[in-house]
Amino acid sequence: MYEFAVTPAVTQLRRPGVIITEVTPESLGEELELRPADRIVRVNGRPVRDYLDFRFQTAGETELTFQVKKANGETLEIEFDRDEGEDLGLMFEQIVPRQCANECLFCFCKGNPDDARPSLFVRDEDIRLSFLYGNYTTLSSITEDEMKRVIEQRLSPQYVSVHATDLKTRAYLLGVAEERADISDKIRRLLDNDIEIHAQVVLCPGINDGAILEKTLRDLAADYPKVVSAAIVPVALTSYNNDERLTRVTPEFCRRTISEVEKLQKEFRKTLGVTFAFLGDEIYIKAGEPIPSRRHYGNYPQIEDGVGMVRSFINKFENLLKPSNKNLTSNKKSDVRTRVEAMTPDAPETDSASLEHILSGDLHGTVLTGEMFAPFLSEYVERFNEMYGTRLNVIGVKNTYFGGDVAVAGLLSGKDFLNVRDQLKGDFAMIPPGVIKSDEPILIDGMQFADLKAAFPIPIIAEDIIELLGSWLRQNHLK
Repeated sequence: MYEFAVTPAVTQLRRPGVIITEVTPESLGEELELRPADRIVRVNGRPVRDYLDFRFQTAGETELTFQVKKANGETLEIEFDRDEGEDLGLMFEQIVPRQCANECLFCFCKGNPDDARPSLFVRDEDIRLSFLYGNYTTLSSITEDEMKRVIEQRLSPQYVSVHATDLKTRAYLLGVAEERADISDKIRRLLDNDIEIHAQVVLCPGINDGAILEKTLRDLAADYPKVVSAAIVPVALTSYNNDERLTRVTPEFCRRTISEVEKLQKEFRKTLGVTFAFLGDEIYIKAGEPIPSRRHYGNYPQIEDGVGMVRSFINKFENLLKPSNKNLTSNKKSDVRTRVEAMTPDAPETDSASLEHILSGDLHGTVLTGEMFAPFLSEYVERFNEMYGTRLNVIGVKNTYFGGDVAVAGLLSGKDFLNVRDQLKGDFAMIPPGVIKSDEPILIDGMQFADLKAAFPIPIIAEDIIELLGSWLRQNHLK
């Protein structure tokens, strides 16, 4: 596996080109007689490795030549002109992730149960996915070809797991030699070529905290604004992590970390004009400290890493509770990391009949969430109940699937939800949509959503709570 992991990032090692999966009817692609399963091998004489290559090489071009390998083995040269900005109407296969060759102490894949869905065991280390979806890479085995590609194709920003700028500490955390762990020259080269970086530190007590964390944040802040932000998130240990070198995150540790990082945040706001270094929500919650204000997070540069999610939720719910708000708009979550170039799968279809029935009633049901978020959700749902006469009940579901420190909603399994069936109240139950895989209706333990629904005594839906309440208000109170 490691031999594969350190080879250049290409879509398919066994063949060149990128495969077409869909051709839009009446599009230019259909006019050119391109079909699903055709493989575009070259554009204007340049090889194509994946759909990012294809988009880069066709961008702004009006005179194009495609070398196409047809499904029957025939190779064609297709020359054509197109209007400026004209869409070709083509969809392509997803990028196959380049795999990670590190042996990180805290790798979450090591904490998976054996029966977790297979995709959870894929350890990606791919600069393309970092650009497209905000996946973190360590840059420890990035090749010269990949470096050139990031710079040439402007794959910015990149999300980099730094963990520590102290070389010995970083090598220890990644489980690799210091020579490979040293990415200082690579980062400098990216920054010098105006590639922005968002950094991450997975905080492991006794390893990269304290003085080492301060050095890391200062080193990163020295390159602001090209290093845009740094997220500090606590290591999460499941019941399956058995590395004795790792220590669990305690409330006392969180309080000490907040105190230390707050001093730096004040300094950064004074010298840089921004907070720059952000602590994960879990650190504040475990410490029993209040979540920082909206101003603290700026434009939420690291929200997808669990940094500012609670504050964002509070602000949205507060807006929902304003009785004078007659222009309530959708609160659907937008993924700030996912680029427009990314191919995102369609979400599993919602049971529209069940949802419409729920929205037409008095909202008597049970909202299921993770133990960590339950106190926040309960407080605001109760306020909503008091204001509008709804009868919503919140249950914080214990994560028995992963166990350990895992208490976030997004990692709840079908088994975990089944464990609280006897506590349900009302006409329906609702689970967070994030517990279902983005491209198929399956939960983290491999349970099909249909099987979970069949096992529940009342209808169950996967919806965002604020979106649901907003829809209910628009339908029943804001006409």
